Amino acid sequence: MPVRIGRQQEQQEKQGRQGQQRRLGKALVIGGCVAALGFVPAAAVATPGSGVSGTVVAEGTSVGKLKVKAPKGRTDVTFRTITVEPGGSTGWHTHRGQLIAVVKSGTLTRTLDDCTVEVTPAGTSFIEPSGAKHRHVGRNLGTEPVVLWVTYLLPEGSPLSDDADAADCGKE
Repeated sequence: MPVRIGRQQEQQEKQGRQGQQRRLGKALVIGGCVAALGFVPAAAVATPGSGVSGTVVAEGTSVGKLKVKAPKGRTDVTFRTITVEPGGSTGWHTHRGQLIAVVKSGTLTRTLDDCTVEVTPAGTSFIEPSGAKHRHVGRNLGTEPVVLWVTYLLPEGSPLSDDADAADCGKE
């Protein structure tokens, strides 16, 4: 029996030494990485730009979280301004990809496929989902033009919109 106890002690001591060696190895690797950061050239630090200008053309805040989904495969990205005159309408339509819209001025009133109505004033943004199940119409029920800035994320080669039958909302 004393031989077994000696072997167990020997194995425990060996495992202890191996554990210490692993911890020391990790500490050396981490220390080396930290030391290497001191040798990163200063060129990697950001520099101020020059000869570049930009103009914010429209800005809007979403009511809730925006869930953007690009189409599968290649995507056509189109940026467009749309004006809907007072009393004007987009007609019922759908999109094959999502749209991100900002209402620059006026108030857009949209009737959705389930006959709910969304009123979107200037300074707000929204997403129009894709697909035939998401038909809608946009109207300007106000007295000033509605100006929209719209980014289309459409499958390559798709039209900007597809005409759709009006939803049966009783008053349409």
